[in-house]
Amino acid sequence: MERKTAYSTLAEWFEYLNDDCDYEKWSQYLVKTLAGFPSLTNGIDIGCGGGYFTRALYKAGYEMTGLDVSAEMLDKAQRSAFKAGTRGEYILGDVAKDKIVGKYSFAIAINDCFNYVPSEKLQRAFKNVYGALKKGGVFVFDVSSPKKYAEKFQGAVNVDDRDDVTYMSFASLVGRQARLEVTLFVKDSDGRYTRQDETHVQYVHTEEEIAKALAAAGFSVLKTEGHLGEDKAASDRLVFLAQK
Repeated sequence: MERKTAYSTLAEWFEYLNDDCDYEKWSQYLVKTLAGFPSLTNGIDIGCGGGYFTRALYKAGYEMTGLDVSAEMLDKAQRSAFKAGTRGEYILGDVAKDKIVGKYSFAIAINDCFNYVPSEKLQRAFKNVYGALKKGGVFVFDVSSPKKYAEKFQGAVNVDDRDDVTYMSFASLVGRQARLEVTLFVKDSDGRYTRQDETHVQYVHTEEEIAKALAAAGFSVLKTEGHLGEDKAASDRLVFLAQK
């Protein structure tokens, strides 16, 4: 069976299948972090996916734009925004290749967006973010940590079986390239299931490499911590707070 690109089918189900990650707590962490900079007014959510954080920050009072490389994700984000009664523009683009249109007082990139960017393209991607920010603009993003890939990724098999969809993933790590082979069985209206397969490729980045690339792009790193403020040494994520 032909394997599709990342999020071709998963886009429709991504937030639904990740309902155990506490999106509400995660979004409030972002709101609290951004509140430390009272002059912020408008932001861009890079790798916005289905748009949960775009919608949450709009509800918190910010003008928001969502950017993603997946057309399927943007379609889901737009439909979800309409359903939630939130506003915002959604743009198709690749932060590792394309300049970002517009000027923003902050940017976020949450839930592994930059793990999809190869190491040799990190600096260019950060320069594209830098160019989209106003002077003093704030950049908050996270990556899955080397610790997570080393201890929890290699050989991991995950299954989530629900009435309307079954998700399976198989993880492998070769050097610093992480591959996730995803299979979805989606229930059709006639009760039968359609199988869809897609491949996700991520890259392991160290804190030092990211800090160096940020500095080369012009950013000052204000803080690095673990997920939701955890001790970064024990966390599965590294969160960076940088400023132009």
